Amino acid sequence: MLHLQYCMTENNQIKVAIVDDHKLFRKGVVLSMRQYVNIKFIMEADDGEELLEKLKTEKPDVILCDLKMPKKDGIDTTKQITKLYPEIRVIILTMYEDDRFVGHLMDCGAAGYLLKNTDPTEIKKAIYDVVKTGFYLNPFVNKVLIKKNYSKQKFNPNLNSETVLSDREKEVLTLVCMEFTAAEISLKMDISARTVEAIKDRLMERFGVKNSVGLVFYAMKNQLID
Repeated sequence: MLHLQYCMTENNQIKVAIVDDHKLFRKGVVLSMRQYVNIKFIMEADDGEELLEKLKTEKPDVILCDLKMPKKDGIDTTKQITKLYPEIRVIILTMYEDDRFVGHLMDCGAAGYLLKNTDPTEIKKAIYDVVKTGFYLNPFVNKVLIKKNYSKQKFNPNLNSETVLSDREKEVLTLVCMEFTAAEISLKMDISARTVEAIKDRLMERFGVKNSVGLVFYAMKNQLID
């Protein structure tokens, strides 16, 4: 049983904020964490700008922060929070499964990095750990941090840059979002199924997602299809 003597809040509760421009996702996270009575969500925000305004009047112990958001993205938000409020721990909660983002965000002061398909039990553990030790390292993050060439590579991601797709890439992505299989797409586009899979693999690598579901989610969130 985990003892919460290290909590910084009253009644042994860890105060948590969540910032994400998708309200339904925010509400889903909050709802899924209600079973953990030692975690209390005190704040929600649509983007980093709104969050920073709210932090002027109330301070959480931990912030769950998305990356791609309007006005102020998660990268700038993390940098500003760790500078202005070093006692607050920021856990990135995002769909970007990209080694470069992990390394860059940890350099910016993030205390942990989780993907949006993470189970609530791991989110709970991450929250407890960052309050207790200052950081949370899971196998995904460890894999990045132990790479010898990581520190030699500088990566300054720009989440607001426009994603440019070729006509063929856009057509494949559109058909994937319409739930067509690779074989069906190959017939519609008069190309081989192997070419379709190669385009899908290339898009997944660019977007930092693992499967067709991730492609659909990314395309919808970033309005890549008409």
